[in-house]
Amino acid sequence: MAERAGVALTGSERLPELVGLALRENRKRAHLLVSTVLGKHVPQRPAVVHGAGLELGRRVRELLAPLPGESADRAVVLGYAETATGLGHSVADGLDAPYLHSTRRPVPGLTPVGGFEEEHSHATSHLLLPADPGLLAGDGPLVLVDDEFSTGTTVLNTIRELHANHPRQHYVVVALVDLRGPADRRRLADTAAELGVRLDLVALADGGVELPADVLDRAERLIAEAGPAPEPPAAPAAPLVRVDLDWPAGLPDGGRHGFTREHRARLEAALPGLAEQLAAAVDAGDGDGDGRVLVLGFEELMYAPLRLADALAERLPGGTDRVHYSTTTRSPVLAVDDPGYAIRTRLAFPAHDDPADDSSRERYAYNVAPGTDPARRFGTVVLVVDDTADTPALHEGERALLGQLRRVTDRVVLAVLPSHRPTAPAGPAAPARPLYGPEFSSYRADEVAWLLKDLTGVDLEAPTEEREEAVQSGGAHYAESLPVEYQPSPEYQELFHQALRVSARRIALAVGTVAETLLRERGPGLVLASLARAGTPVGILIRRWLAAGHGLDAPHYAVSIVRGRGIDPAALRYLDAHHRAADVVFVDGWTGKGAITRELAEALAGTGFDPDLAVLADPGRCVRTFGTRDDFLIPSACLNSTVSGLVSRTVLRSDLIGPDDFHGAKHYTELAGADVSGAFLDTVADHFADVRAEALAAADRFLAPEHAEERAPDWAGWAAVERISTEYGIDSVNLVKPGVGETTRVMLRRVPWRVLARRGAGADLDHVRLLAAQRGVPVEEVDDLPYSCVGLIHPRYTRGATGASGTAVLTKES
Repeated sequence: MAERAGVALTGSERLPELVGLALRENRKRAHLLVSTVLGKHVPQRPAVVHGAGLELGRRVRELLAPLPGESADRAVVLGYAETATGLGHSVADGLDAPYLHSTRRPVPGLTPVGGFEEEHSHATSHLLLPADPGLLAGDGPLVLVDDEFSTGTTVLNTIRELHANHPRQHYVVVALVDLRGPADRRRLADTAAELGVRLDLVALADGGVELPADVLDRAERLIAEAGPAPEPPAAPAAPLVRVDLDWPAGLPDGGRHGFTREHRARLEAALPGLAEQLAAAVDAGDGDGDGRVLVLGFEELMYAPLRLADALAERLPGGTDRVHYSTTTRSPVLAVDDPGYAIRTRLAFPAHDDPADDSSRERYAYNVAPGTDPARRFGTVVLVVDDTADTPALHEGERALLGQLRRVTDRVVLAVLPSHRPTAPAGPAAPARPLYGPEFSSYRADEVAWLLKDLTGVDLEAPTEEREEAVQSGGAHYAESLPVEYQPSPEYQELFHQALRVSARRIALAVGTVAETLLRERGPGLVLASLARAGTPVGILIRRWLAAGHGLDAPHYAVSIVRGRGIDPAALRYLDAHHRAADVVFVDGWTGKGAITRELAEALAGTGFDPDLAVLADPGRCVRTFGTRDDFLIPSACLNSTVSGLVSRTVLRSDLIGPDDFHGAKHYTELAGADVSGAFLDTVADHFADVRAEALAAADRFLAPEHAEERAPDWAGWAAVERISTEYGIDSVNLVKPGVGETTRVMLRRVPWRVLARRGAGADLDHVRLLAAQRGVPVEEVDDLPYSCVGLIHPRYTRGATGASGTAVLTKES
């Protein structure tokens, strides 16, 4: 990594002993810190793994000892799934404190007492499911444990969530390594000051990661050179032995639902007997390996396998050096069989515990196969899972985990622990939680969290003409139903692709200009809130720009705003609970006359959120953060859900959306064959490097004092809409939709009356002209139009005014 990728660790002397470096297999972030003492990716002696947590626990005890009323006896420890569940438990051992870790495994009938989002993980939703809800209700110190502390975003999410329900005066953040930059250190201090609490941090080492400017390109080349991870060589299947451990009845297998001091005492008493059973199964082997033993845990189930491995090492002859420990994981990492690289080998296998969040994803076991170095071979692998994960998917098929383990060792021992299933009464109703792809939308889970309620199974569509008549008669609001999704003809789809090819660079420049402007004005703690659904592709592109150019993982949420009803209050409460309101920036694709801009400003008045909307194109001249004020075609306006992650427009109806629910939307999985959402994003992002210098220069110019007047809104678009409304005898500005994006929406969702096109407007309007011809809508060329085009919705609409076909009248009304 240092020689070929130019990545370097800097900091305290102990840092290189605790972490190594590997490459991620994506363009978002090139490097991955690989802990050598965590027992996740790198097999390690169990005494070293447990000892690292015990040392951190002792350091926390020393921190608390001199503080009045802050002794370790009153502390509670909270660890993070999946990576730090074992580390957090070990820290709790060092403190002799009660322990709970977050989980991604919901339990039927058990209501979460809280939760939070880790926006950039491979599976983001964390649940807090203690059997005793009072575990988190105390006022003593709360100790939060993660494997590394890089930005602090996840920790801040947690503290805000918990402090809102059970405030306390002291939080201690614990990590193996602290790699925060100055801005993230300030953000943590600012949060502590904002909440009025003491917030300490304890780590074994601190430092940073130095990345060359072209690290993403270097990583891409290295990954291409490495090629796919090699499959283990064909070999006869090793024997599989199942051992039934005498696990104490009622003893939790970990901290998923809480682990008390009494539980700790019971486990310590049981470990010698459990190790005796495992040793008998291991010693029964007659393989020709070197006698090394790996105890392999399973995702969140880290602590029980770790303690079993430690006890086994004490029981087996030469066990201190012979027994190693690691666990399987969800995280995809590049494997390269080179002595100077942290991840030498990889086994990839299907998930085998029927997870609720991402059952389609692969799981991984790193450095278990020996690769080209026979000295790294394990003679026996002891796989420890809970009974929830002991499924056919664990056993059956060539790619199943047990099948692959049997190809790389001489003996496999399977130990299945009873998964603890608490029967405590449910707590208060769970708060609304985000939705993620691919279960909701075709976007990746790390690209956007949808603050929406899933209404996929609800029949909400109505014919366009029927909806228009109901809306204009006052019988319904447009957000109470959905239009039937427009299915474009092959000719129209080709227009989309043609428009994308022509405008992709221009869009990329607008994305970069907005992203760089926001970064300079708002700092690296940006939280993106896109206005669903048209703003959501823009939010993803801005997030990609920040990741590619600055290594930032900006949280991104999609929220609903409805004209006349305001922004989703439940979404605002969620954002306020998980982030600083001042860090949230609202994002959309373009402005028309500025109705949503005004709606947003009114909705956010007095909330602490900044109402300054950021858009790619501002032809209405009603915002101060924009990429351009030209009215040009952003191809995502050409389509509906098939360019917006297969998500419908948002719905707000009292019989479907309760006071604590997010606004609703549907996921059109049946349209997957026509989905171009990813193609749109990738095509634009491919131009980022090409326009970077121009975007930096544009942002510098926008922020120069002499250009402040240029950014100021003058609402020229609104004035033009009022003039057109009067000239054409339309009694509502809501029926005048200015700009190429809004005109396209009129053609796809409403009953269009006519299109006004600026004389001489070119290819940007090809798709509008095609739609107009298909629907029998006249296109008038006019002069002095500040937009490329304006779409007029049929005024005083009834189905009789257009006939049964739904085509518009062809004569101008006086």
